[in-house]
Amino acid sequence: MINEKQQSTSKLGNIYFRLYYVFHLLFFVIGIWVGMLACLYFKTFPSFLSFDSFFVSQPSYARPPQPLEISSSNLENKSIVSFMHNMSDEELLVRAMKVSNNSWELDKDNNKVRKVAFMFLTYGSLPLAALWEKYFEGYEGLYSIYVHPHPSYNDSWPPSSVFFDRRIPSQAVFWGTKSMMAAERRLLANALLDISNKRFVLLSESCIPVMNFKTTYNYLMDTNLSFVESYDNPGKGGRGRYNPQMSPYINITHWRKGSQWFEATRDLAIKIISDHKYYKLFQDYCLPRARCYVDEHYVPTLLNILYPDLSSNRTITYVDWSTNGAHPVKFGSDQITDQFFNGIRYGTECDYNANITTMCFMFARKFAPNALEPLLQIAPLLLGTTYDP
Repeated sequence: MINEKQQSTSKLGNIYFRLYYVFHLLFFVIGIWVGMLACLYFKTFPSFLSFDSFFVSQPSYARPPQPLEISSSNLENKSIVSFMHNMSDEELLVRAMKVSNNSWELDKDNNKVRKVAFMFLTYGSLPLAALWEKYFEGYEGLYSIYVHPHPSYNDSWPPSSVFFDRRIPSQAVFWGTKSMMAAERRLLANALLDISNKRFVLLSESCIPVMNFKTTYNYLMDTNLSFVESYDNPGKGGRGRYNPQMSPYINITHWRKGSQWFEATRDLAIKIISDHKYYKLFQDYCLPRARCYVDEHYVPTLLNILYPDLSSNRTITYVDWSTNGAHPVKFGSDQITDQFFNGIRYGTECDYNANITTMCFMFARKFAPNALEPLLQIAPLLLGTTYDP
């Protein structure tokens, strides 16, 4: 009886002993398997290892395109890279500043290509797109296009269009409100992600070029100054919009007004998106109910306070305010004549690189959709011969 119990106990012990080693072996195998998966995961996704690497390394949508040969055939052969992303405005601004701060290193791999970023702030469609298509034709690799429409707008550009996949993540914009300036900073930040963009032009859907691309490109690249209008208006439309609550950081002698449609160097564009101090004051105290419009005062005032030597203090986008209304004159098909455009192109004197020139405007607004057909007919005048200022 005792022998039977001893044999039973011995058998049971052997079973437990074997199970003990089986479980240890199983855990050992699982541990190796988990370790291999972890190594594979971190090898595949190194950008998750540090916060800093997220901002320094550029994602596919932000990598600067390789320089292209300037020929019309490139339009069909170029690869399209989408500008869409899921960053918040705050993340986007930080990312743009990070990329810009490291651009001196990245420039080495970019063959020193210098591009003009054309930033279209629109309500929806671009009714004058056909004229812009002619303007850009043959100059691929020297420009970038960014479109900020209403988020509900559904565009349908064909792949052959220069506007195909040029849309950035947008938010609703309302005339005269701080949402307008937020959209401008959003456009600048997205354009700054491409380190080859050196000049930044803000345009609307009613803007057109009045000089050809080559003339405009040389006009911008041959100067170190931005083109931002900034002037002191003592009337109700100027100093009358100043809010004393902005003091002491902004006082009434700092206050300036200017055209919303500016052109900026890369240096100034970075300074605009990196400002928080003055931008916050404008968000809080420049309000439409007080007849203060951020887009008309923020950049001109910021420039006047901090960077007065960075701008030529004028706009290069022609506009007619002769009616003294809340909006400028809108030009329709009846106004599209050679005489009208020659007056815009050479009818004004201005300073350019410390010299007087009659070439003061590269763009013009405000043009109605029905102006497109006559504009296409007059395109040889607008987009023909290249001139020097």
